[in-house]
Amino acid sequence: MPEVKAGLEGVAVGATAISDVDGIAGKLIYRGIDIHELATKSTFEETAYLIWFGKLPTRSQLADLKAQLAKEAPVDAAVLDELRRLPKDVAPMDALRTAVSLLHHYDPDKDDNTAEAAQRKAIRLTAQTATVAAAIERLRKGKDPVAPDPSLTYAANFVWMLNGEKPHETATRSLDIALILHADHGFNASTFAARVITSTLTDIHSAITGAVGCLKGPLHGGANEAVMKTLLSVQKQIEKGEVKDIEEWTRKALADKKLLMGFGHRVYKTEDPRATHLRRMSKELCAQAGQPQWYEWSAKMEEIVKAEKGLNANVDFYSASVYYVLGFPPDMYTCLFAVARMSGWTAHVIEQLSNNRIIRPESEWIGPNNVPYVPIEERG
Repeated sequence: MPEVKAGLEGVAVGATAISDVDGIAGKLIYRGIDIHELATKSTFEETAYLIWFGKLPTRSQLADLKAQLAKEAPVDAAVLDELRRLPKDVAPMDALRTAVSLLHHYDPDKDDNTAEAAQRKAIRLTAQTATVAAAIERLRKGKDPVAPDPSLTYAANFVWMLNGEKPHETATRSLDIALILHADHGFNASTFAARVITSTLTDIHSAITGAVGCLKGPLHGGANEAVMKTLLSVQKQIEKGEVKDIEEWTRKALADKKLLMGFGHRVYKTEDPRATHLRRMSKELCAQAGQPQWYEWSAKMEEIVKAEKGLNANVDFYSASVYYVLGFPPDMYTCLFAVARMSGWTAHVIEQLSNNRIIRPESEWIGPNNVPYVPIEERG
């Protein structure tokens, strides 16, 4: 009998050259390059090229990719019309899941399964995901979608489509770094789901639709939304005099064994390297926005949880306050995660197709044996 590992913990289910997560050393690398280097020196477009093609681009290659992303950003009007017909209270991730599936029908390469077509679809999906995510947010506010601006960078264009205003340079760079940090992360749940689906040789949109559905789960992509909702709740409790400050709230939450999202990680046994950059960004952006409490409360909560429980903040903890002061509503956070992760998901689809074998693990039988069949008239 095969050995059962709950949640596949510690089990290598495949090989990849896209990203590596070293949980002991607290390292994350994309194609061999440390995430700290990419976060401080790279752009999202350059990082996406690295993830897809395995090397950093030349100037001309980067210019070509930017041009392709700009060209592919518009979506068919029929997709936007379908999004308009969704219920007004639809959750953003539910709408995004629907949109990704719809994009398949209007993709010029939908019936082409060659490696070249897969790469074109990867770029197209990455470009269009930002467009539909921004449109989803505007439509639920009763506003018309804003057409993409081909003159803007990927991060700046997303903010433009979301707000209809050209973003400040600081906001653009902050979002750019956040997109880099979220672009890929080994065989996480949604990426593995995409690879499992791809292994059946179905289309890329089906695989990505499954990944979006997986990311929606609060144990995967929804944690930073929960972090921000916690901070907003604490603010209300302090204003009402129900608690004195964040320290009292945190210690009470720990005493009541309340689950605090944004702490600990399945793989990292030390600090999540992505949290290092998001912590700094949170401090700077919250101060600039005149809302320093979000960083200060987060830092105090992190200090207490680490001292009491030995848990480090993960990527979700400080991204919550970063996105909030950048103007993103909390229930949009997971969509923003998907916008970044689309580059990684599609890279894994392409890698899976390059050396495919259908993923079909074993299972351990724990049910009864030798159960006799009882005729219906004898079943009491």
